[in-house]
Amino acid sequence: MNSTFHPSLVLAGRVLMCIIFLLSGFMKFANWNAMVGMMQQQGITQGTGFLLGAAAIVEIVGGLGILFGYQTRAASILLALYLVPVTLVMHRFWAYEGTAQMEQMFNFLKNLAIIGGLLELAAVGAAQWSLDALSPRRHWSAFGTGAQRSA
Repeated sequence: MNSTFHPSLVLAGRVLMCIIFLLSGFMKFANWNAMVGMMQQQGITQGTGFLLGAAAIVEIVGGLGILFGYQTRAASILLALYLVPVTLVMHRFWAYEGTAQMEQMFNFLKNLAIIGGLLELAAVGAAQWSLDALSPRRHWSAFGTGAQRSA
């Protein structure tokens, strides 16, 4: 692939990927009581405040990491791992019927697609237009190879 085209696509992907996490994280704080109620409807009755705060922080910190390309591989893996239990607990489409089942299935599948995108980002890294690329240090890699610097 063209070496100038590749970083543009990775940057666009990072920007688009981070939007859902940043908005979701900030909206958790803005709609705290409603979110606690939604969690309780899904059967989470203990520690909802702590779990909601932790979820919001993970989404915001991970989203900012992806946006700015800082520790991108670590942020991508963190968010992918975060989404696994969230998807299994909050989008249990098999427990619903009719339209609600379809809506939950779409959200479940959307999260699977996001997890796939995060794993792809963990594999390729942030590319040259990122804070990772500016650092003279090698960054953590999910595969132990460190960030690749473009010439």
